[in-house]
Formats: sequence, C-alpha cells, structure tokens
Amino acid sequence: MTLNPESDSDDAVVEGALRPGSLAEFVGQERVKSQLGLVLEAAKRRGRAADHVLLSGPPGLGKTTLASIIATELQAPLRMTAGPALQHAGDIAAVLSSLQPGEVLFVDEIHRTARAAEELLYLAMEDFRIDVVVGKGPGATAIPVEIEAFTLVGATTRAGLLPSPLRDRFGFTAHLDFYDADDLEIIIGRSAGLLNVPVESAGVAEIAGRCRGTPRIANRLLRRVRDWAQIHGDGVVSESSAKAALELYEVDALGLDRIDQAVLDALVNRFAGGPVGLSTLAVAVGEEPETIETVSEPFLVRLGMLLRTPRGRMATAAAWRHAGLEPPEAGGQQQQALDLA
Repeated sequence: MTLNPESDSDDAVVEGALRPGSLAEFVGQERVKSQLGLVLEAAKRRGRAADHVLLSGPPGLGKTTLASIIATELQAPLRMTAGPALQHAGDIAAVLSSLQPGEVLFVDEIHRTARAAEELLYLAMEDFRIDVVVGKGPGATAIPVEIEAFTLVGATTRAGLLPSPLRDRFGFTAHLDFYDADDLEIIIGRSAGLLNVPVESAGVAEIAGRCRGTPRIANRLLRRVRDWAQIHGDGVVSESSAKAALELYEVDALGLDRIDQAVLDALVNRFAGGPVGLSTLAVAVGEEPETIETVSEPFLVRLGMLLRTPRGRMATAAAWRHAGLEPPEAGGQQQQALDLA
C-alpha cells in the first residue's frame, strides 16, 4: 500500500495510515513485543479475553499503535477513549455496559481518569461487573450489573500517578523505551515507502539521528523533509535536503527542537545553570509545566544535559558546552544540589 503525499495533507490521517497493523510489522521494543505476544497467544488459545495491559512511556513511542495491534491480534473490536473524558462514574459505566464480549477498551492518559470513575473501574477489571447506585441518601441501593469480559489497555506517560489499586489490577505492564537509530531507520524507510517518497540512506540516517528516538517525531520530520525536497530540491530525501529542512524547522544535530533549546537557554543564560523550579522554568520558556516535564525533560535527561534535583532543574556541563559556553565551577548552592541529585 502506498499513500499519495499530495492528497494526504492531513497529518493525523497520514500518521494513522503509517501505523503497523500487527506485532510482526511493529519495529523495535523487542522485549515488550515478545512478552505481549506471549500474553495474546495464550489468551487466544484459551478462548478468553486477554489480561488487562498497561503501557507506559514518553509520548510517541507506540502505545496507541500497540493498543490497536492488541485488538487486531485478538480479532476483537477496539473502543478508544481518554482519561480526561472519564470524569464521573456514569461516564465509565456507560462505556463498560455497552462493551461486546472480548472487546478491547483503550484508555489513553489513564492517569487522568477521575477518582470516582477509577473506583468503578476496579470492580469491572476484576469481576466484570459494575454497581449502579439507584437513589440518594440512606435509601440508595447498589444494583450489581454483569458486563461482558473485556481487555482494558491503559496508556500513560506518567505511571507514577496511577493509584496502586488500579495499577495492581493490570495483568501485564510494559514500559516503552526510546528507539535506537537502527530501528528508526527501518521505520523511516517503511514510512517513506508508504508515502511513495524516494529516499537515500544518508537522508534516512540524518532524520533518524534527529528524531529524539521517537517514531512519531521521525514520521513527522520525514514529511517535513519531503516537503522541502519537493519545493527546493529534486524530490529526493537526501542528506543535504534533510539537513537544510531540519535547520529550517529548528531541529539541531542532536534532535533538540525549539522547546528543548529554549529550556537549555533559560537554564544556562537566565538562571546561571540552576537549580530552578519547574514552574519558573515553564514560565521562562512560555510553555506549560506538564509539557516541559513530559516532552522535553525525558530527552534532555537522557542526553545528560539536565538534572532533576530536590531543589529544581539544573544544566549539566554538557548543556553548557552545547550552548557554546564553558561550564562554571560547581560550588555553593549548585554543589549542594548536585550532591542531592
């Protein structure tokens, strides 16, 4: 299957079309794939709904894709919702009571589900029933309602915010790690084929080295380089076209984008390397604290450019050098923060 790069201008549509449809097509995360494959195959052989699955990790690593693959592998329908949409017990009761036998229910950002909805979910996950409360006050009565056996797939970027009673009810939990360059080159090559975009190996390698170890970003950068190559080049994604396009879109050689560079710039030039609180740092770069914490920080920590200490965020020597500056001697408050890191 190929996609016409000119007719598929909607990035969301293209992104969905680029997702693999089975575990065999899914590139990377080999440990998670083998473990999940075992869980799904055992469930199919028993003829029962698979254990509930919790997927955690930074955005863009394939949690939604794996949820779709789980439904495909189980030959079951897939229903998708998000934690912020489940704010009342009635919200989750309406979803659960309408599930078909064996259906896969995917809840994205499950850690943002309201407490009232979570408590109803506990019973549904364990006993496949929900208690519907009729009436109010002393006369209220809880009526148990049986629901069909289902498989819940929860995705979260912040597994630590999940309450223990909910986390313990998942039969299989997996953490998705950032991808290495080899896997990303395979993913980019596959996406280029689906988009019918001619590529050179050097161009693919250049994109893979700048996509922060994240397939979603890799596919997005591929589309932007494709656009540049069509307008300013010969239509081929080469090393030179990739470098020129990514420079235009402010993605540097390490994969740092505008927000990442703004965070490092604020730490180094405005706060003398820190420590500085998350809220203060977010205000300095004009972003929400959650964006800094879930999008920029994991990658900057992975590169060894940022430290999270009890006193706040700090720039490392690598961050100073990346900014073209000589790191200062650690002392005083900075040394205390480093000692606590």
